[in-house]
Amino acid sequence: MAPSRDRIAEPWGARTPYRPGEPWPVRVDSFLADGVQPADVDRWVPAASLLHSNGDAMDIAVRDGRIVGVRGRAGDRVNRGRLGPKDLYGWQANSSRDRLTEPLVRVGGKLVPTDWDTAMSRIVERTRELLDVHGPGALGFYTSGQLFLEEYYTLGVIAHAGLGTPHLDGNTRLCTATAAAALKESFGCDGQPGSYTDIDHADVIALFGHNMAETQTVLWSRVLDRLAGTDPPRLLCVDPRTGPVSRSAAVHLAPRPGTNLALMNGLLHEVIAHGWIDRDYLHAHTVGFDDLRAAVASSTPEVTETVCGVPAEDVRRAARLVGGARRLLSTVLQGFYQSHQATAAAVQVNNLHLLRGMLGRPGCGVLQMNGQPTAENTRECGANGDLPGFRNWANPTHIADLARIWNVPPERIPHHGPPTHALQMMRYAEQGSIRMLWISGTNPAVSLPESARVRAVLARPGLFTVVQDLYLTETAHLADVVLPAATWGEKTGTFTNADRTVHLCEKAVEPPGQARPDLDIFLDYATRLDLRDRDGGPLVAWRDPESAYRAWQRCSEGRPCDYSGLDHAVLRERGGVQWPLDTERLYTDGRFFSDPDTCESFGRDLVTGTPLGETAYRALNPSGRAIIRSAAYAPPHEPPDDEYPLRLITGRTLYHFHTRTKTARAPQLQAAAKEVWVELSAADARRLGIAEGDMTEVATARGTVRAAARVTGIREGVIFLPFHYGYWDTPGGDHPGGAPRAANELTPTDWDPVSKQPLFKSGAARLVRVAPGAGPAAAPTTAASAPLAREVPPTEGGRAALVTEDLSLRPGGSVR
Repeated sequence: MAPSRDRIAEPWGARTPYRPGEPWPVRVDSFLADGVQPADVDRWVPAASLLHSNGDAMDIAVRDGRIVGVRGRAGDRVNRGRLGPKDLYGWQANSSRDRLTEPLVRVGGKLVPTDWDTAMSRIVERTRELLDVHGPGALGFYTSGQLFLEEYYTLGVIAHAGLGTPHLDGNTRLCTATAAAALKESFGCDGQPGSYTDIDHADVIALFGHNMAETQTVLWSRVLDRLAGTDPPRLLCVDPRTGPVSRSAAVHLAPRPGTNLALMNGLLHEVIAHGWIDRDYLHAHTVGFDDLRAAVASSTPEVTETVCGVPAEDVRRAARLVGGARRLLSTVLQGFYQSHQATAAAVQVNNLHLLRGMLGRPGCGVLQMNGQPTAENTRECGANGDLPGFRNWANPTHIADLARIWNVPPERIPHHGPPTHALQMMRYAEQGSIRMLWISGTNPAVSLPESARVRAVLARPGLFTVVQDLYLTETAHLADVVLPAATWGEKTGTFTNADRTVHLCEKAVEPPGQARPDLDIFLDYATRLDLRDRDGGPLVAWRDPESAYRAWQRCSEGRPCDYSGLDHAVLRERGGVQWPLDTERLYTDGRFFSDPDTCESFGRDLVTGTPLGETAYRALNPSGRAIIRSAAYAPPHEPPDDEYPLRLITGRTLYHFHTRTKTARAPQLQAAAKEVWVELSAADARRLGIAEGDMTEVATARGTVRAAARVTGIREGVIFLPFHYGYWDTPGGDHPGGAPRAANELTPTDWDPVSKQPLFKSGAARLVRVAPGAGPAAAPTTAASAPLAREVPPTEGGRAALVTEDLSLRPGGSVR
């Protein structure tokens, strides 16, 4: 019988050590509802993870028409059977008693139940009124990173080719916009160069602002298994917090928030100064090296120490580590993406690999990570402020090609400037030029910065707000129409993860009540509007997931993200498959998608964000090489001062995802992290008179949040708030009143000039003790929120969290 393990207490499970170049061993994790045995399961239905970006493949257990559990898929390239805590327990939220099961409309100031025809008629009537009076610029769409590819593509066609609005973006603006921007700046186009299998080969793994142990638990298990094997890799961790990653690292750099670019310039200075570069690769495949060398010439370790607060010798140690690597893998995430000079800093990670000639070979790659399960699909399909198929909005040939595929006049597709990003859309709604905002699968009343202001915008009498979601979230409470949506396990569609692996998720059960798949809702909207192509035929001609996917295949064919070889039959037969078909790594031959006629972007100034234009791009890069772009460090916009002496960073944590709309409804996950907390260093705790568990008030120029104190190994002068917590103590409950709990009450409406990603990790704050604690903070002890105090009880899930881990399919070797 396979062993069981409490996967709340031990999130990464049993070790299966392996050596470099070996395949990652199999370990099949499974969790079934209490009392259900494998023999009781009627069907196992293939799917992939919904609550993070790793793309873990799993099978959904169905009994009597209900989901009763999950198991990992042993043969899948991404996870080899493993599942993380959110995979294992999150499915329980599907059957939460407070699921939306019928449409709601606002009548007399209150949301009341109605039928689908009434709800959709209201939306269509308002759409037509606004088009007639104000034009397409009055319409905006804000979507998710958790829908399916087919749904994003359909929404993009409706918005761009049907309505002609440039106002379409996703909450991927908050998590992955900088990943896309950095890849465009360096390689001319989006698309991850690396592969998860690079972990199997690398001798150095550098994690830049990427708390992999919490945000991608299964990928961290892969790293842990390499570390447990012979000839393990050495790790570089760049993070102001401590945790499993920093404790496993050969070098840990904890820079001041907002100084990532200065740190990267310091590392590149050392790499260049010591000649740890591949001159042949630079000469054959890149442009811009001389500019970078000049830009970082003064960024000595001593200068870097002054700006970043990182000892000069540690900068040298880190540079020796990455400069001496034989096979270097780098990963990047929110610690860079949501901080000051985000794109400029992320681009320097790409530069590190270009300097070292370490791309396109096993163990040599960059993973500019995503934060959500289908963030890659929003970018590919044109639902996140870009055009489908990685087309260039500033290239008339690309616009004409898209118009041909959609059979519409090119002038119908808005392309006079870049599509509108999410925070600008909110500003337009605040000012009144956007008069209808359709929000699907996201909760901006909690997740967007300066959230009190966002709530006021969404409640404006002149804004007609549509919310399409699973539950009556904080955002749905403000809507004029609420549409009940089906979710993962209740519909069919495709996911693409952070290393370009595509999975097909099959429908396992029926959605509750009248809830409908997002695709069906968008198709209904298009039909009711009677959107037509230039020949009078229906603009959106597909009627189901498979025909929608075929339409996307036609749109992507010949573009860098080519899905033409990945039909549903291939995905059903093989599980996860990378695009283009069986392309494990991009740029293996030193050829990039950066030719001026092919590229997705002509680039931007990394400091100002100003588009550089086609003429400048052709002069810089006529032969389509990788582009080494440099930028000078500038201080953050909101430095600490006497009133707000601390630096506030926010982020995701191990047991929750986004605003807890699903994870708070999974008992094991909610119990592991049931209340908001604030992390501070021991030195700051002594200075402020704060002890573990004390109630504190965090304040910035925008508001306050009350949270219990957790004293950790975080850098002195920095405090951390998880952003998951909104205005409900429990799912479906009432507003608790009193002090807010949402971190985004505090964060500024500020964004990176290139990616337009909000800067959640750059604000100034103060922290004061307001009451003694009744015990330790209810923060997890398992990861970066681990307390310094030894007497804090460990986070455990008990019997309700026991997960079966089957190693019987694994080749011989020890298990730890």
